[in-house]
Amino acid sequence: MSNLSDGNQSRRRGWKIGALIVGGLLVVGGGAVGAITAPSWANFGNEQAAAPSSAPSSAASSSGEPEAEQTAVAEEFTFGVTPTDGAVAVNPVTLPEIRVEEATIQDVSLEPVDGGEPVAGTVSEDGSSWKADGPLSFATEYAFEFVLVDTAGGEHQQEQTFTTVQPENEANAWMYPAPGSTVGTGQTIEITFSEPVINKDAVEKAITITSTSGQEGAFYWLNDSEVRYRAQEYWDPNSTITVDVQLFGVDFGNGMIGNFNDTWSFSTHNDRLAVVDNATKQMQVFIDGKLEKTFPVTLGTEEWPSFFGFYTVMEQYERTKFTAESIGLKPGDPAYYEPTEVNYASRISNGGAFVHEALPAALPILGELNVSHGCVGMSPEGAKYFYDMFGPGDMLEIRNTDTGPVQVWDGFGDWNLTWAEWTSQQA
Repeated sequence: MSNLSDGNQSRRRGWKIGALIVGGLLVVGGGAVGAITAPSWANFGNEQAAAPSSAPSSAASSSGEPEAEQTAVAEEFTFGVTPTDGAVAVNPVTLPEIRVEEATIQDVSLEPVDGGEPVAGTVSEDGSSWKADGPLSFATEYAFEFVLVDTAGGEHQQEQTFTTVQPENEANAWMYPAPGSTVGTGQTIEITFSEPVINKDAVEKAITITSTSGQEGAFYWLNDSEVRYRAQEYWDPNSTITVDVQLFGVDFGNGMIGNFNDTWSFSTHNDRLAVVDNATKQMQVFIDGKLEKTFPVTLGTEEWPSFFGFYTVMEQYERTKFTAESIGLKPGDPAYYEPTEVNYASRISNGGAFVHEALPAALPILGELNVSHGCVGMSPEGAKYFYDMFGPGDMLEIRNTDTGPVQVWDGFGDWNLTWAEWTSQQA
């Protein structure tokens, strides 16, 4: 991605200034016109000069003889425009604006050069300012035209162009879980950005997360492109979580600009928790806090241990293939195994841990010995029950193994951090 210069930086910062100059001291009928002081918003790095305007007037003497015609001279005026003429990489959230002193604004036109809907705007009651009513579009060259009418009634046509941020500098984002989905109460929110976020505080402020349960939460950054959000405890059952994203025009840093606003929401179902205890090699299934089922299991060996801690179910396969290569093994390694088809597999980590139906050779030792490569092996009945009852966002806890806990980044290991640890990270 290329870096860009902010449309409000360098020579493009501030206001384009025009001035109607009355050269030196102009004397009309014994009077004089003096230059006014520039307003505080005037940037004379872009000062321009325009010809003065005048309007004739005549008067008759008391004797009835006409006197020499007099000319009304306009007072000097100054005006400022943003974006400046020729500006590029203008942030679309920038609202084009005109300000003027000692003149009024008329006939403003702001529209894409290549055609499209004009940008509406509003002129102040005294005619001294105009401002666009809404944001611009990305990757668009705009023609900005307007007329300034001086104090003598003279009209001064102004024309300029500017261009907004190009596609290579747009930044997008998406959320997991998918908007509209229903998940388990342990599902944390993950927002992934198309570009690295340097200005994390600005991005956090642009995202508002609320729940029908009234639970407040906090962000936790996995890296510059991924942020997660959770409450202090699991989401309440049967609640709705809403994510209001107002990233349009937000500066991510490194010249990247957010390109959209949206509102996402998802819901939770009832509370489902499975607890696997290595001491007993049993899985207990709790539904809404009540023990419903108990199944024997096998866990990882000493060489391939199961990590203790809290896991969130990520995805599920009724039938899938496990390969030794997926966990870093190569032919010839003592623990290498041939590609193996397994039933009722529920992923619980990025590192390759699943809850699944154990291979036939392991069925006789369920509840007795650990023989897996870190997975939770179950009977056909138990694996199918878990597959049918549990889904993304439902929780599993493994206890009493010697290795762990599972890391935050290894799947959704977010619940292995205390609330103090989660909230101590600075954006």
